[in-house]
Amino acid sequence: MLIGILSDTHGVVPASLHEAFTGVQHIVHAGDVGGDAVLAELETIAPVLAVRGNTDRGSLGWRLPERLNVRLGGVRLLVGHIEQRLLDAGVPHDVAVVVTGHTHVPKVTRRGGVLHVNPGAAGGAARGGHGPTAAVLDTAADGLNVRILDL
Repeated sequence: MLIGILSDTHGVVPASLHEAFTGVQHIVHAGDVGGDAVLAELETIAPVLAVRGNTDRGSLGWRLPERLNVRLGGVRLLVGHIEQRLLDAGVPHDVAVVVTGHTHVPKVTRRGGVLHVNPGAAGGAARGGHGPTAAVLDTAADGLNVRILDL
């Protein structure tokens, strides 16, 4: 299964995201969505699961959860916006992938057998010399495969 992963859209969905997420079966948004219109547009690509970020206010602030623990493609994902808050709350033993955002810097690491993915910022201001980015997780790949995509 292919899962599109993004964060920090801040109200903007780059047109290139539609092509980048061609073939994904689900989209995971790690917060700072920036409005219902973003979620509605992403839903035209694939079903969306999202958490609230520190800038999500109004209806998103009360409607989106702070964290998600979900199984997609046979893989358990733990999703939150700020990595340290998510880790401080504890990572269940069966989680294979931790997805966070907030930093606007794409990063993929493995720690203690768990894949940690920060897709960077899809629509917010880039940091660390990066432009807009997202990621695609392939759960069918041996050992899980994540690609960071420049948008």
